[in-house]
Parts: sequence; C-alpha cells; structure tokens
Amino acid sequence: MFKGKGDLVKFRCSIYEKKLLKVKAKRSGLTLSEYIRRSLFEKEITERFTDEHIKLYKMLIKYHNNFKSIGNMYRKRNPKLSETVYDLANEIKTHLKKFQ
Repeated sequence: MFKGKGDLVKFRCSIYEKKLLKVKAKRSGLTLSEYIRRSLFEKEITERFTDEHIKLYKMLIKYHNNFKSIGNMYRKRNPKLSETVYDLANEIKTHLKKFQ
C-alpha cells in the first residue's frame, strides 16, 4: 500500500514571499511543496532552461567552435593571432560552464 506524504505543515509568509516561491518553483519545474521541501533539506534545485536560454547556449557553442577553427587555421602562419583567438574561445567556454 502506498504510504505517501500525509502530514501537513503550514507556515506564514507575506504575499510577496509566496509569489516568489511560486515563481521559483515553476522555473525549476517542481510543485511549490516539493520546492520548499528541497530547499529546506538543502537538496539540489536546478532551474529549467527557457527557450531563449537554450537558443543563447547553442549560439555560444557555435561561436566557441568557430573560434577554435579559426585558431587552428592560423596556428602555423600567425601564432600570436591563434593564441588570442584560443583565449577568446576559452572565455566563451567559461561562460558556457556558468550557464550549466
């Protein structure tokens, strides 16, 4: 037999706090109670990407790959330019890691 969550715990908060909790729960794809439960027990809460975030992420990946290719193209002819382009590609890579 299913033994789900049956006990009810209530707490008071302002209207603003409740709206903020609802927005954060919606962004993470969780119910309000699950979001509060996870934040209370300090479990990981990941926000879901919006369509705009996904589009920006793909664009950054494309730029990173293009700059790496440009750096490879000029590696033998102009090492200084190649190094500068690699640095730029690495900066984009750090921004991609922050995205996740």
